Parts: sequence; structure tokens; C-alpha cells
Amino acid sequence: MKNTILSAKGLCKSFAHNGKQNHILSNLDIDIYEGDFTVVMGASGSGKSTLLYALSGMDRATSGQVLYKGEDIVKMPEKKLSALRCGDFGFIFQQMHLVSNLSVFENITVPGYLNKSRTSAEVDKRAEELTEKMGITHIKKQLPSQCSGGEQQRCAIARAVINSPELIFADEPTGALNRKNTTEVLDLLTTLNNDGQSILMVTHDSRAALRADRIIYIADGTVIGDLELPRYTAESEKSRETQINSWLSSMEW
Repeated sequence: MKNTILSAKGLCKSFAHNGKQNHILSNLDIDIYEGDFTVVMGASGSGKSTLLYALSGMDRATSGQVLYKGEDIVKMPEKKLSALRCGDFGFIFQQMHLVSNLSVFENITVPGYLNKSRTSAEVDKRAEELTEKMGITHIKKQLPSQCSGGEQQRCAIARAVINSPELIFADEPTGALNRKNTTEVLDLLTTLNNDGQSILMVTHDSRAALRADRIIYIADGTVIGDLELPRYTAESEKSRETQINSWLSSMEW
């Protein structure tokens, strides 16, 4: 039996536009399990990124609950929610959002200093370990503009895990990368997951979805499909690709 790390009940998100309410998420129920590599897929406009933002507290749901460790983050005060996003949650985006005038190493350490759960020396030591694990030790003194897209995303992954988060939220983390860099980033995320890191990733790329333990498919703001998979291995990739593509086709992907 898997432990639930995050749970949404009756989740709704709507926006007012030209006097009309546009419903992006509609009474959505979802459980995210500890230790899983969970992928959310859906057509453009299905609400998958909105779901990720609502689950992570980056955006407030209109109604419903998002339960984390027994607390509803929808009703959580902003100060407490900010601390949650800095400590318990980690974030990776398609656009890396690195600070342009800080070095790679400095970008990684910023959330560690802000979180204040470690001393500065402990944060620096953790960052050194992560630059080695991510294969970016050789560029740690460089500015983001001096690095390739793949190097920047590896820096962003290190930044996301500097505080040892319970859950990583990844929004199209390979969307701006070429095939080689995509594979390298997915390999890193897979390694983190194999080490016990819980990951929730939104993607439109079926090849990125190959790494998932579970794929959740949403349409019109609600879950219409849920596929459980065995742990990813490189040897199983071909059969896995066939299974996932067949399932996505049944979802009218």
C-alpha cells in the first residue's frame, strides 16, 4: 500500500473573462503517492499546468482542498505557504528562471540560504555535492548565459533539491531542450526518483512520460485516465513505449 503525499478533493479553478467564468479544473480528485514518478498529460488547454500550480500552492484553487500532511494548502496563510514552497516543495520549469547575475553555484544555494534549515556552510557543502551529482562542477563559477540549455536545467534541478524537498513539481522540464539534453535531464530525474525522491511532472512529450511509474491523463479539467507502470529501466523502454502509446491513443491523445 502506497502512502499518499498530496491529495486534492473537489478541486476547482476558474477565471473570469469578459464577464464569463471559465472553468479550468472541475471538481478534480487526485492522490499523489510518496516515492512515485507521476506524470500528468493532456491536450493543450486541458488544465494540466493549472493543476500543477494549484497542487503546489503557486496558484490558489477557486474551491476544493489540497491536503499535505493533514493541512489544506488552499486555506494556508501566504507566509506559511511560502515557507512550504521553499522547504518541502521543489520546482523545475521549462524556462529555468535562473538569476542572470549570479553564478551557477550561487543560483543553487539561494533557496538553501532562504530556507534557513541549514547553516551557510552546510548549504555550500550540499551545493558542492549536487554540482558533482548533476555533472556541472566544471561550470559552477559561470553565469547562466555562459552555459548550454542542458547545463542550465541541471543547475535548476540542483536548485530544486537543495533543501531536500518531499516533492518536486516539474512543469515541462525538457520542453526547451534538444534530444541529447532531454535524455540527460530525464536520466537525472530518474536517478533522483530511484533514490526515493517523489516527482510530479507535467509534460506533452510521450518520450518523457516513459520514465513514469504512473501517468494521469486529464481532459476538460478532470481526470479521465490513470495508468500504473512498473519501475522504468532502459531495457524495458521499447515495450514500455508501445504500452504507453497504445494507452494514450485510447485517451484520444
